[in-house]
Order: sequence, then C-alpha cells, then structure tokens
Amino acid sequence: MAGTLFVVATPIGHLDDITVRALRVLGEVTVVAAEDTRRTGNLLRHFGIQTRLVSLHAHNEHVRGLALVEQLLRGESVALVSDAGTPGISDPGAELVRLARSRGIRVEAIPGPSAVAAAVSIAGLEDVPFVFLGFPPARSKDRNNWFSKAKRLHADAALVFFEAPHRIRQTLRDLLFLGEQPILVYRELTKIHEETLSGPASALAESIEHPQGEFTVVVPVQQTEENKHVAVDVEAVTRAFGRLTESSGLSKRAVAREVGKEFGLSTRQVYELANKSPE
Repeated sequence: MAGTLFVVATPIGHLDDITVRALRVLGEVTVVAAEDTRRTGNLLRHFGIQTRLVSLHAHNEHVRGLALVEQLLRGESVALVSDAGTPGISDPGAELVRLARSRGIRVEAIPGPSAVAAAVSIAGLEDVPFVFLGFPPARSKDRNNWFSKAKRLHADAALVFFEAPHRIRQTLRDLLFLGEQPILVYRELTKIHEETLSGPASALAESIEHPQGEFTVVVPVQQTEENKHVAVDVEAVTRAFGRLTESSGLSKRAVAREVGKEFGLSTRQVYELANKSPE
C-alpha cells in the first residue's frame, strides 16, 4: 500500500504558530522534503524532531520528486514543507503534488500559517473576492503584463501579492493605476519586527527608506460609485441582467460584468441590484 504525501504548513515567523497536528506528522513521516534543509532543520530541532531531511527546491523538484514518489509507492510517508507558510503558494511543491496524484498516491493537507491568509484577515476588506498574484516578475515584458493584469482584476477584486525587499519600492512606484487610493503593506508578518504601513503606493515607496524582510501587499477593491448615492435605474439593470442570463449562456459573473459595462457599474453592484429586485 502506498504511503501518504503530507503538505505541511509551517510558521511564517513565530514558531508557536505551528499546529499540534503538523508537529505530529513531521515526527511520524519517513522523510521531510524541505525547500531549505538548514532552515527546516532549525525548526525540527527546536521541537525535538529527528526525522530525516532531504532538499526539494525549484532547481531539483522534478528529479527529487520522482525519487520521493518511488518512496511513497513503497509505502513510506513524506512531509512536504517550504521555508515558511504553505507549500505550493509561491513556493516549490506543486510539481511533487502533481507527480504523486498521477500515481494514485494520497495527498493530504496539514493546514496552518499562510502569509496570504494572515494579511487578508487583518486588512479589513469588504465582502469582495480577492486575487493572489504571487510575486511581480523581474523581467520587463513579464512585469508589464503582470501590472496590466493587476489593473484589470482590480475593478472587481482586492489584490494580494508578495514582494522582495530589494524591489518593493520600485513595485510600489509602478502601481500607477491606483492613483491616491490607500493600500496596505505588511512587513515581516508575525515576526518580532512586524510592521504595517498604509497610504497611497507612491507615498509608501518614498517612506520605506531601507527595506528589509518579506513584504505582503494588499490592495483593496477599486473604489467605485457603489459607495456613493447614485441614481441608478434598478429595473433597467435587472432586466438587462435577466435577459442576458437567459439568452447568452454566460456565467452569472460574466453577465454581471457585461451589464456593468453597459450601465457604468461594477460587477458587484450589478449582483447586488439583481438580488434586491422583487421576485
């Protein structure tokens, strides 16, 4: 019988954030596949865990992943961890998960710390979707495409992304489409020097003089007329929504987006107006 691949979340800063279940799994598996064996080794030693470590990072994931799958097929169990947080979220691990699933191996999540979830939970966002965009690319063409995509998504969703200290100031300057809209920048979440910054992106870029640590950026959903008292022909909007829903074959979200374009409303506004209409 094949073993189980456990995808284990580990602390993003404060070691006490690790779960009891994660500690049990890390102590019981045959091997721990770690992005950085030195960093994970410190974590295991802190909790008195002596499980064998092997490296699994972006440059060896395919080859090492094949070897780990063979171990799993022999009935051994493997825990996958990244440097911090949840593997597979802007960290290595997705390929190993795919390889394991392709061979019929059970993959089990051991949930826990995530910088994305932590940032969103303290951002005070409205009840709107959010989109996680990983790290902005470094190469010029890819970077331009990334910012274009972020601008499109920002109309209907909050944006969450990571940035490295040596690029955070330039990235904040590149958020030109935000204008003076306040955003949130979290540095070193859950760590001793945790810091929260709030304000327009351009102003924050100038205020961060000597960037250090890891940064998580939250851009609240684009401010639209939905927060203002605006005269809207509710009946016309709901009729257009119903008509297009029945005739187009599009998803309700796509319909709301198209109707919003017609009436100058956001996707969310169209949803709210349609739901408020009488039966």
